[in-house]
Amino acid sequence: MKIQRRPATVLLPVPAVMVTVADGSGGANIVTLAWVGTVCSAPPMLSIAVRPSRYSHELLQRSPDFVVNVPRASQVWELDYCGSVSGREVDKFAACDLHAAPASRVASPLIEECPINLECVTRHRLALGAHDLFIAEIVALQCDEEVLDSRGRLAPAKIDAVAYVHGDYWSLKEKIGAYGFSLKQPRHGAAG
Repeated sequence: MKIQRRPATVLLPVPAVMVTVADGSGGANIVTLAWVGTVCSAPPMLSIAVRPSRYSHELLQRSPDFVVNVPRASQVWELDYCGSVSGREVDKFAACDLHAAPASRVASPLIEECPINLECVTRHRLALGAHDLFIAEIVALQCDEEVLDSRGRLAPAKIDAVAYVHGDYWSLKEKIGAYGFSLKQPRHGAAG
């Protein structure tokens, strides 16, 4: 039996990432976000949703770009910390012993320790209510060689990305299917 509940943000899982944005004075801030998603494949685009009260929101309004850094599950402390303190008061790079590295196409730095870095240029901003949505084109992708498989494709188990599920962080490791597999094999328990 289904139970009706009030509308809530329980789409799950969603990626938990650290977004870096330049502050215009040679520094940068890190903000942890879970309201992140792919919105277009050609050109490759993603969206991030940020509360206007966040320091990074202020920086995102002034900066034309940002970097989405995908952390490993082993970096969950840093991920949580960067979402729990304000960059107005704390240098999150120093506090987390993270290193800002130059991006290849944008002014905002990437986080060297994260295995995937998506360099993004903001194309649209939409005020939604509690959050503003920044829609950006991915103009460059950097990744650690060790997270690639023998064919040069990203190997999710090697990344061990983090998902955010209704207030909790979860590790993602195991592949359970691939696009189109249902057309090639019968459903569990179904007659062939």
